[in-house]
Amino acid sequence: MSSKNIAVAFGGISPEHEVSVLSAMQVIASLKESSFNLIPLYITKSGRWLTGTPLLELENYQDLDQLRKQATDCTFSHNDIGKPILLETEKKSFFGSREEYPIYAVIPAFHGSEGENGSFQGTCETYNIPYAGSGVFASSIGMDKVKAKELCRSQNLPVVDEFDFFEKEWENDQQTILHYAEKLEYPVIVKPTTLGSSIGVTKAEDEQALIEAIETAFRYDNNLMIEKAVTPLMEINCSVLGTPEELQTSVCERPLGQEETLSFEDKYQAEGGQKGMASADRVIPADIPDAMTEKIQSLSEQIFKTFRASGIARLDFLINEDTEEIFFNEINTIPGSFSFYLWEESGMNMKELMLRLIDIAIIQHQQKMGRVRSYDTNLLDEKAIKGIKGLKGSND
Repeated sequence: MSSKNIAVAFGGISPEHEVSVLSAMQVIASLKESSFNLIPLYITKSGRWLTGTPLLELENYQDLDQLRKQATDCTFSHNDIGKPILLETEKKSFFGSREEYPIYAVIPAFHGSEGENGSFQGTCETYNIPYAGSGVFASSIGMDKVKAKELCRSQNLPVVDEFDFFEKEWENDQQTILHYAEKLEYPVIVKPTTLGSSIGVTKAEDEQALIEAIETAFRYDNNLMIEKAVTPLMEINCSVLGTPEELQTSVCERPLGQEETLSFEDKYQAEGGQKGMASADRVIPADIPDAMTEKIQSLSEQIFKTFRASGIARLDFLINEDTEEIFFNEINTIPGSFSFYLWEESGMNMKELMLRLIDIAIIQHQQKMGRVRSYDTNLLDEKAIKGIKGLKGSND
């Protein structure tokens, strides 16, 4: 068994918890025949960190209560020589010992909310652990649909008109918000600002439908975005792999759904939902003109660089079928199923994709560690302490 442990982190406090489990199982399945030792890091819906071999098998998630009993609580820590480890925080038996696993790298497989929004990435940074995918900045901005569009708009990247508001604003002044929506002209799209997988997303054709959509969306987020609907709509997605310095784009895809706007069910529950995003209906490569494909790939590269993304991301675009206008919709810094189905069409299977993500994580971590990360001075010497005492005295 390899001494290089890869922790696959998934689950989390998110409406997309189950989608995350599916993506993680795909990662684990793809790397089972690799030279790495796979360590699951499952975060429950209550925020509890668990590890253990039962977490490596998808069928065990059918009974979460039993699974939690079989798993072991864990946390990040450091060993005696300062290396990051995944540490079991309880002993399974009186005579047993707590296991500790030195971490070579982490593959975050979270979707939505805590996990994909930069919070888990920040934890990895704190423990100095290499991790696959985008850093704190790209993850946090990419998760916030409003700020993501503001960033793109500042770089003259095409986005659809929108406005956002908070729940308290809706409670205090509904009429003003409804007026703004009317100015956009119906139909409009209501979106929770910080969720993915189309959860809480509704197309509203009139004011009454809009009010109902807003009330539903506030179940998931306290900040909503109302966006002018693109009609007639065609959605096109493209994946980017690499770093802002060196990257490549995949082929494009055209997702298919029962509605004009793809739902959660369209994305994840086709064919029983066991394959995550890979089960969704789609046309690959997208049946669009070559010039449009090249434009979308070029925009994908620009946006990936603008967000300082790394690892893998999926860029989603809205196309007006009549005018062929292209609008950036969102960036997914941990795309469902890691968009492996797009890279298969580009000649790279799931295992090769995961190994590439690990390589990028290690190289970026090594580059960071090669920089000056501390300044050789002692601000806490006797002279400095006397100065601080003097400042305190001056306030008396």
